[in-house]
Amino acid sequence: MTATTHPVPPLAPPVLSARRRWTVLAVCCLSMFLVGLDTTIVNVGLPAIGRGLDTDTRGLEWIVDAYTLVLAGLLISSGALADRFGRRRVFQCGLAIFGAASLVCALAPSAGVLVAARAVQGVGASMLSPVALAIVVNAMPDPKERAQAIGIWASVFGLSMAAGPVTGGALLAGLDWRALFWINAPVIVAALLLSAVFVPESRGPRARRLDLPGQLLLTVALAAVVGVLIEGPRIGWTSPAALAGYAGAAAATAAFVWVEARRPEPLMDLRLFRRPVFSGAVVGAVAVFVALNTALLLNTLYLQHTRGWSALAAGVATLPLALGATVCAPWSGRMVGRTGPRLPLLLAGGFVTAGGACLVRLTPHTSVLLLLAAYALIGVGFGFANAPITNTAVNGLPPERAGVAGAITSTARQIGAALGIAIAGGLVTGAGPTGLAHASRPGWMLVAACGVLLLAVAQVSRPKEAPKGSV
Repeated sequence: MTATTHPVPPLAPPVLSARRRWTVLAVCCLSMFLVGLDTTIVNVGLPAIGRGLDTDTRGLEWIVDAYTLVLAGLLISSGALADRFGRRRVFQCGLAIFGAASLVCALAPSAGVLVAARAVQGVGASMLSPVALAIVVNAMPDPKERAQAIGIWASVFGLSMAAGPVTGGALLAGLDWRALFWINAPVIVAALLLSAVFVPESRGPRARRLDLPGQLLLTVALAAVVGVLIEGPRIGWTSPAALAGYAGAAAATAAFVWVEARRPEPLMDLRLFRRPVFSGAVVGAVAVFVALNTALLLNTLYLQHTRGWSALAAGVATLPLALGATVCAPWSGRMVGRTGPRLPLLLAGGFVTAGGACLVRLTPHTSVLLLLAAYALIGVGFGFANAPITNTAVNGLPPERAGVAGAITSTARQIGAALGIAIAGGLVTGAGPTGLAHASRPGWMLVAACGVLLLAVAQVSRPKEAPKGSV
């Protein structure tokens, strides 16, 4: 510490210059782009993976959801670990685990190995999402600057989700499906080096205890729900196995609520959901990611199986979605800073509803222009949604709970992603190329319903919760 530096508490980070603060944001956004990209980049390669590893639609769903399930289940605990042992340390550990698991994915000899490696990827990714947000919030002491940073962070994550199919299609045009995982290596190396140089170490003012019972029950509940949705078409929705799954999910959920209400430091403080603004943001996060992942999976299967398009063509077809998210995400962040979250959420809900409604009568011969228009509408809605949802969640709680708000919202996003994949896959499991379009119609109705739900969330996102220039 130099003579000109003011002393700081042991756990506080040094005061950073403006350039250093925005560099920290860039490093965190790089890692978040990778996490989001891996949530959707695999979608467009699912047919190729299925052929290469000789697995059916249910196996492909598990390849996607093994990642999102583990990510959703461990996000909050990873945030607690970061508060205790150091955010940069946990962040770098997450990068290393994610990178190692990506290499195993790229070399996987069977679907079972790939599913297991994807689950380990989820462990690493869980150490990146809430920790990155905590690092960003910690590095930005000015409320106005922090609001802008949160908007950019949320926008980058949303953009990465939308860009996944396009990136995957481009890779598959000249390489095989294993390239979807090899691409992570250079990004991981860059993020590790940059974080070591630019990201300061920080910890929470008070380390939270790990809630192992709550963590276990949350994981069991999520796995039971998603497992029944994926396996239901095979085992039968009223079979003994399915009924056992319903009972297990209900029991685990009830036990989770009971345990969390009685622990002094719960994994998820359920009292936070008494705030309508915060609850609305969480519901909105689930809805928008159910819509996005349902749309992406149905698009991949429809275009490649029913229309006979290549992976590259199917990925390029999602360009309107990616462009809509790219243009509207930063615009949404600025709108939130100026007027609050209600207007961008209303726009998000309206566009997502319109996009889903365009395809509720999908046929094998639906106009390509209508398909592209629907994807563009969904992309615009998705772009408008992420910044106000994150900002609303953070603003719905006292400033010292910002990290908790970010972790719960990130968990809600991944739960939505897992549910969207499971529901969409369940709808089209067993459908042949000619019947897939008709089988997917309820999925597009679900997308539209998620847009309507976002409109409802906008009504509880009062402008006063996010006054101009504040968080």
